[in-house]
Amino acid sequence: MSNISFQNDILPLKNKLYRLALRITLNPAEAEDVVQETMIKVWNRRDSWQQIDNIETFCLTICHNLAVDKTRRAGSQTLTLDEAPSSLHLLPFAPSPEEQTMQRDRIRLVRRLIDSLPEKQRSCMQLRDIEEKSYRDIATILGISEEQVKINIFRARQTIRERFRKIETEEN
Repeated sequence: MSNISFQNDILPLKNKLYRLALRITLNPAEAEDVVQETMIKVWNRRDSWQQIDNIETFCLTICHNLAVDKTRRAGSQTLTLDEAPSSLHLLPFAPSPEEQTMQRDRIRLVRRLIDSLPEKQRSCMQLRDIEEKSYRDIATILGISEEQVKINIFRARQTIRERFRKIETEEN
């Protein structure tokens, strides 16, 4: 990639970096810190930007590593994504208040189920399903093989589906 610009190529990645960091740390304040640290690290490496094939993957890799380190140092995950601002969009039709409540409850449940997954599975799901990254990019970002990425995503989705069905069945 030629002529990488911090303003045009790196700053626009802030939201993606935040979502990834939040999915790992499960703490909005820590996620913001991780993004800030990521931006500083990327800026400090500006002399080598021209040798980087994909600046977005490079930034996401740094963000992932910093978030994992921060989580390991903290030793515990005290907040969940339920406490983070929601980026969900309303449906084009107006569901009844009861339907809205049921929908919000299901979304909270899925978020809790995702939060309970091992970090690598959460990261793989976030990068694939939310950030729409390729298996190859995810493998690069997380430092694992593409096969491991696919296995982590499969297991994560399977676990969420099974736990969701079990909880839905228990409630009915």
